[in-house]
Amino acid sequence: MSTFDTFLAEADALLGPRGLTRDADLTAPWTTDWRGRFHGACLALASPADTAQLSALVKLCAAHRVALVPQGGNSGMSGGATPSPDGKQLLVSLRRMNTMGAIDVAEQRVTCGAGVVLQSLHEAAEALGLRFPLTLGGKGSATVGGLISTNAGGTQVLRHGSMRAMVLGIEAVLASGEVYSALTPLRKDNRGFDLKQLFIGAEGTLGIVTAATLQLAPAIGERVVIWAAAPSLGAARQLLHRCEETLPGAVEGFEVLPQPCLDHVLEYLPEARAPLATRAPWHVLIEAVAARDAPAGSDTDLRDQCEAALACALEDGVVLDATIAASEAQAEAFWTLRESVSPAERAQGPAVQHDISVPVADMPRFIETVSPQLEAEWPGTRAVAFGHLGDGNVHFHMIAPQGVDPATWYAGEAKAISARVHDLVTQWHGSISAEHGIGQLKRDELARLADPVALGLLRAVKSALDPQGLLNPGKLMN
Repeated sequence: MSTFDTFLAEADALLGPRGLTRDADLTAPWTTDWRGRFHGACLALASPADTAQLSALVKLCAAHRVALVPQGGNSGMSGGATPSPDGKQLLVSLRRMNTMGAIDVAEQRVTCGAGVVLQSLHEAAEALGLRFPLTLGGKGSATVGGLISTNAGGTQVLRHGSMRAMVLGIEAVLASGEVYSALTPLRKDNRGFDLKQLFIGAEGTLGIVTAATLQLAPAIGERVVIWAAAPSLGAARQLLHRCEETLPGAVEGFEVLPQPCLDHVLEYLPEARAPLATRAPWHVLIEAVAARDAPAGSDTDLRDQCEAALACALEDGVVLDATIAASEAQAEAFWTLRESVSPAERAQGPAVQHDISVPVADMPRFIETVSPQLEAEWPGTRAVAFGHLGDGNVHFHMIAPQGVDPATWYAGEAKAISARVHDLVTQWHGSISAEHGIGQLKRDELARLADPVALGLLRAVKSALDPQGLLNPGKLMN
């Protein structure tokens, strides 16, 4: 009997029929990433029921030197949860670990398992007059563990920060099988390093997140969603400044997309309608909110304030046209347009995606400078940038020329384009990964471009916590 056979027999005895499967039909959907860029195979798919079972499984893996690849909703953008093609890694699903504790309404927090789906968390909080202020297009599949492991951002970072800002406590299984448990949040704790931060954004390479205590926020009392047309990205940034000045603390989302992006979405969603008749170089989606328990007279006229701000922006030429959603249904329709950009682009054909950030003040100039430069260097390609202008993070994509063979293009020109984009981002003092993580997609680029001291620290921490290199090998760092 081989070592793998012995391991699988012991794992099967530990996890039972619900907890371990080698059925190719059941494992296949989880061995390819959401974008379809990375294809792997697995020794088996393990689905532990709780932290104790996962701890025992990790100890078993350590004894047999079997590598593990943790996975949540498999909705990541960088191949960080896809096993290698050799079929020697154990794929570990956290989806069964989806229990949610009672929500503490007074303290506005909740403790939940890594497998809790983001949309379920939203619904549970909203039922009690609260909300979890992080949302993204994949909320129906993304899990808490995956969101923590990639330090997810989404459309509300401008006001609430990324996932890192909302994690109050954490539980994780280490490479040794030991359980690090720090779920109780303390407002002040100076006992050395803030160890929970090690696991946030580590992509499962330092430990497997099993549960977390999360910060909630008051439910929205008033919501104003605006769609505006801007003559330039610089004008859109001026509009952001005006909104932040005239609506202090209320601006929660500020998204931009160019006209070609909107055209692709409208083609992809034939029943959708453009919010404005005006065609413009850039479109802006703004969300301003007031808390349900806001003091009387403070934010009750939020819509009036938004209308006044837009009137001034129109008069000054900062925007060309604008409309305010007349209902919740229309507000959701506006957001559907934004959240459909990625699938609409995927339907157009091959494209190489870059999740980048540069200093907020430089973002308009960066896009205006770099886009034509790259299109000239690779004739037939189209540069498309969209996303979260307010926090300096845009999704910078290069769409392939029509008629190319996807596999050939991805293996050749796409890699060269990505390297060039990352070089330019680095020259502009930015980051090659703003919110989607490194995974295996950008692992080599991180090694090529990262500060050697920072990279050395990353590797030292990895070596200390996972000396056998069994936790999600081949991801984040070499």
